Amino acid sequence: MRQWVVVVGGTNMDVVARSSGPFVPATSNPGHTRISPGGVGRNIAANLGLLGAPVRLVSVVGDDAFGEEALRVTAACGADVGAVRRAPGRTGTYTAVLDGDGELVSAVSDMAITDDLELDTLHLDDAAIVVVDGNLAPAQVAKVRQAAAGTDVPVAFEPVSVAKAARLSDLVRDLLLVTPNADEVSALTGRPVAEWRASVADLHDRGVEHVWLRQGAQGSWMCTRGADPVHLAAEPATVVDVTGAGDAMLAAWVAAWLRGADPVAAARDGHHAAAATIGSTHTVRPDLADFLREQS
Repeated sequence: MRQWVVVVGGTNMDVVARSSGPFVPATSNPGHTRISPGGVGRNIAANLGLLGAPVRLVSVVGDDAFGEEALRVTAACGADVGAVRRAPGRTGTYTAVLDGDGELVSAVSDMAITDDLELDTLHLDDAAIVVVDGNLAPAQVAKVRQAAAGTDVPVAFEPVSVAKAARLSDLVRDLLLVTPNADEVSALTGRPVAEWRASVADLHDRGVEHVWLRQGAQGSWMCTRGADPVHLAAEPATVVDVTGAGDAMLAAWVAAWLRGADPVAAARDGHHAAAATIGSTHTVRPDLADFLREQS
């Protein structure tokens, strides 16, 4: 029976430093730092596990303490980590600096180890959907798309960043869902940021069924091929830390889609999950399922 969500993407350790007050560039700012497992693919898989979805993570970590901790915490969330490869070397890191309001100032992603992820034997016979994150190299994404096409499994794609969206733009076609922000959809299509509606139309023409355009505090647009775009307002939230909010959004969408929800209803669940994550000190909020139940 096809019931599994297979998430293929990055696993790393997040090093997040937040200023205690207004951030002053080019100098030392008082604040605090936390270190916890992260990575877009890993975060999505961990959130799906917490939401009760059967999920398998396909990723790679180093043979170091960071890798061991990432696997332990992810498994504790309910995700199957048996397909995560342990490679020689250092686990990837994501180092972020937040201002006093919890908004991102800058970040550095060191995900070179992701290139060691081998996907020649990717098995999707039991998969209901595959989620791919943009940390993968083009050749790796091509292998995932080939495996998914061979087993008729729909694919959702999270671009991750402008640079990563640009390098994978030629492969973003014939997908169930793509989840960019306005800058990323511009990178995917080559159109100016202001022409996001035309960019969405371009993706539909490439065979993308749903484009979920994220606009932060301005909410999002669920754009389904052949239907009018639907705007969803952002959920009110006290910003503690924005890290992981987009990953929680996509995980909640997938979990709702698996239960038979339509794309807009699934996106509403996504907004609830993002608000829960933004209001938490955790990249993956441990009580996410309880929070979503309270919102339903």
